[in-house]
Amino acid sequence: MIMGESALVVFSGGQDSTTCLFWAKQRFNRVVALSFRYGQRHALEVELARDIAKEADVEFHVLDVPLVGQLGSNSLTDKSITIDEVKPENSFPNTFVPGRNLFFLSIAAVFAREHGIFNIVTGVSQTDFSGYPDCRDAFIKSLNVTLDLAMDAQFKIHTPLMWLDKAQTWALADSLGVLDLVRTRTLTCYNGVVGDGCGHCPACTLRRRGLELYLSGKTEIRQD
Repeated sequence: MIMGESALVVFSGGQDSTTCLFWAKQRFNRVVALSFRYGQRHALEVELARDIAKEADVEFHVLDVPLVGQLGSNSLTDKSITIDEVKPENSFPNTFVPGRNLFFLSIAAVFAREHGIFNIVTGVSQTDFSGYPDCRDAFIKSLNVTLDLAMDAQFKIHTPLMWLDKAQTWALADSLGVLDLVRTRTLTCYNGVVGDGCGHCPACTLRRRGLELYLSGKTEIRQD
């Protein structure tokens, strides 16, 4: 545990951010969760996040940032666009919300600073990043520098899942004692089905394959 320090978790109520929430609880004296409503198809994720934060005894906040969902054309904020079942060649999947992590982390940093918090935790992963450029390590490191310069502060963006694949993320959740909670009460599915999801959208496919690999007993538990 980092004594005397607080952390803000960017918290969607999905598999990755929920795992990160409990990872942060093991390491920081105080953990605050921040969710966003940005016009996403399934606002239910915010209510699930609220419930999980309450059970975890974590202070919870939600901000409305509809501009994030209005700037670009994507299937997560525009219900008239059919969600890609397969990632297009030489292109982003249409579930990519341009600038989402850029905006979320920037807003989170301002919110954190105003609450005296300088550790920010996010569940992005370059290992299983689905082609989203704002989940890459280089982006996070670059943004960390930018936020420090913009607010004359010393933030630390923690990315505990950056180098974990989905099987290792399940393993981490299990080592934190929240495998069942993550499996049954989080929302990762692009079609809005809680828990194991619809089973066929890209998010569900990635999640299921990771779980199957972990349950096969061939995954090393990592908790860096």
